[in-house]
Amino acid sequence: MKDENDYLFIRLYLDEDVYKKAAIELRRKGFDVVSAHEIGNRGLSDQDQLEYAISQKRTIFSFNVSDFTKLHREYVLISKEHYGIVVSRRLSISETLNRILGLLDKVSSDDLKNMLLWL
Repeated sequence: MKDENDYLFIRLYLDEDVYKKAAIELRRKGFDVVSAHEIGNRGLSDQDQLEYAISQKRTIFSFNVSDFTKLHREYVLISKEHYGIVVSRRLSISETLNRILGLLDKVSSDDLKNMLLWL
């Protein structure tokens, strides 16, 4: 049986193109965040990064807008579920953190399921 919190809090996975320090800073604020850098997933294809996020029931965040937008479309076409894809153009680390924190404070994991969101 799932706990209601399974749907409330976003568990975030940061793609390898996102600042290494972002995961540390977000965890300091109490969020469940891991980075591809920390878990040895550097060098994986974008699809493998997304598959890892799915296997861990995490929303993926990346600056790689075009590839993850394409992957989202492909998953929609084949009715494959994911836990959310958040993309953004490359921003400074402080702006990235501010925007992610804004998202984490406003949106639940259930809201992001199978969604593509621009940060």
